[in-house]
Amino acid sequence: MSATFSSLRYVNYRLWFGAALVANVGTWMQRVGQDWIVLTDLTHNSGTAVGTVTALQFLPFLLLSPYAGVLADRLPRRRLLMATQGAMGVLALVLGTLVLTGVVELWHVYVLALLLGVVSALDAPVRQTFVAEMVPASKLSNAVGLNSASFNAARLIGPGAAGLLIAAVGSGWVFMINGITFAATIAALACMRVRELRMLPAAPRAKGQIREAVRYVRGRSDIVVIMVVMAVVSTFGLNFQLTSAMMARVEFGKGAGEYGVLGSVLAIGSLTGALLAARRDRPRVRLVLGAGFAFAIATAVNALMPTYLGYMLMCIPVGLASLTMMTAANATLQMSTDPAMRGRVMALYMMVFQGATPIGSPIVGWVGEAFGPRWSILVGSVATFVVCAAATVWAIRSWHLRVRYRVRQRPHLEVVYLDKPSVAAVAREEVRDELASTDAQHAKSSA
Repeated sequence: MSATFSSLRYVNYRLWFGAALVANVGTWMQRVGQDWIVLTDLTHNSGTAVGTVTALQFLPFLLLSPYAGVLADRLPRRRLLMATQGAMGVLALVLGTLVLTGVVELWHVYVLALLLGVVSALDAPVRQTFVAEMVPASKLSNAVGLNSASFNAARLIGPGAAGLLIAAVGSGWVFMINGITFAATIAALACMRVRELRMLPAAPRAKGQIREAVRYVRGRSDIVVIMVVMAVVSTFGLNFQLTSAMMARVEFGKGAGEYGVLGSVLAIGSLTGALLAARRDRPRVRLVLGAGFAFAIATAVNALMPTYLGYMLMCIPVGLASLTMMTAANATLQMSTDPAMRGRVMALYMMVFQGATPIGSPIVGWVGEAFGPRWSILVGSVATFVVCAAATVWAIRSWHLRVRYRVRQRPHLEVVYLDKPSVAAVAREEVRDELASTDAQHAKSSA
């Protein structure tokens, strides 16, 4: 088995990967269907309304993520996932029923989006950290990359399928199919070999666990840099559902099918980025910043494309850059964080990453309505470039780095610490040693 797919040799991860692929197809179908009915059936091309739905769906991340992280560190992750996946399936079936019976109203979509956000906020840190229980620590980066590959392979299928279904039979069946797909993940979780799971240390019940995680993050400047950059990018740049819907409908005068195709083409770049990420053993902060600069440039060019075809083709490099940035951030955080603290740290990350959307989506939607859809993309491009430039300058000065780019030598980018290793670097090495020790103990006990 090639290095890209090496995590699939583990039965539990193989079950999870296949089921997640099915569920992710349904999730992407619902995202397209939800935005489309709000934009065309329940309002008259209102970008603000679409932005509000998106904001409601991600607002719970801002409010609940720290508590979800405590649960992820404290309770059995497999059982938590079965509960959250089941709840998301029920919500999709409810929305599908409302649409098929012809009684759906805008406020119904608002309420269900908020409830879905609550469940998703509880699900996200558990799902992120559960990966570490299915594979050895040495394969964690690969598994994170393959998770992203599954998500984006589904994006190749989901949006296009949703567009065709909406055009053929209406939006209601899109939501019904999504609800049914969650049965796949529940079945996979139920069929896993529990004895082969590598249980992470459980945090004991105690007061101040959220404050403890905040102190841990504040003491790790590398984590702070990643979180700040990803918060800004998520707020203004990662609003593809909204910006693509407005570009397709308003700028180019296209229908649901063409809108769905944009999501699938974006996934070509994203899937490529995910597969490349699966081959990396040690993602670093520099990769997050480099991918951020590439994303800023790609989205700026994308916004200026004069035709639908040009815009569609530019979605490929946008998807590649954005996925590389997100996967590098996720894997770097997981691999460099104390296992007993990982759920809470990832929850704080999801809070700033996903929780930024309720702030950014209405703003981006308003910009699109007031100044045109192209500006809704450009505002994210400029914000991403500025925050990555500021983070790069700060890191060079604070971590005492020397950065050189060499055209004729590999690696092309050379980053050297001019004095002793930073606290962040020492912390990462300590965590790697601890993870290696944990794997060795697990192998011994299994034998």
